[in-house]
Amino acid sequence: MLIKILGTGCAKCQRLEQLTREVAAEAGLAVSIEHVREMDKIMAYPVMSTPALVVDDVVKSSGRMPSREEIADWLGAD
Repeated sequence: MLIKILGTGCAKCQRLEQLTREVAAEAGLAVSIEHVREMDKIMAYPVMSTPALVVDDVVKSSGRMPSREEIADWLGAD
């Protein structure tokens, strides 16, 4: 599973990456997490604001901080 955090590196973007890593680790999921900071690469996705969470090239969230439960659901970490 490929997870991308879209954001230039602000505190919320960093927190989303940390939270996503925690959820994946707690669930024992084998994931690859990439933090995309380059604006041209972020603009390749249909997002209007960051932070954004992309799972296997599907935008799951943008412009807000999702809950731990939402992230777990998107990752299939039931």
